[in-house]
Amino acid sequence: MFNIGFGEIMLVLVVAFVIVGPDDLPKVARWLGRNLRKLRLMLRELKQETGWDELEKEVKDVQRDVKATVRELDVTADLKDAARSVKTEIDGVTKDVERDVKQLDKSMKAEAAQLDADLKEAAAKQP
Repeated sequence: MFNIGFGEIMLVLVVAFVIVGPDDLPKVARWLGRNLRKLRLMLRELKQETGWDELEKEVKDVQRDVKATVRELDVTADLKDAARSVKTEIDGVTKDVERDVKQLDKSMKAEAAQLDADLKEAAAKQP
């Protein structure tokens, strides 16, 4: 609650021991404990009477709902999946086009070779 460490507590106890003295230190500690308990009880009652507890709970619930909604509406994972899917599809189409171009090149070379052979044969038959 107060973020007080062991070193700070020891320092406060040493200062209290020096200021109050060893005889009255237990009395002062009991008085502080009682008053601190009363203060906590008063704060709890004040929170209940003013509705602060309920408001705090509602704010925490709304905060939790907002975080859940943000997580639900987060589309980055969907976008990454879609990008991966598009990339895979493009890669597939690219490979298909490259394969078709190679086949077309082979076919054209074969036809060109056949046409060349036919022309040479026709030229050889001509007187």
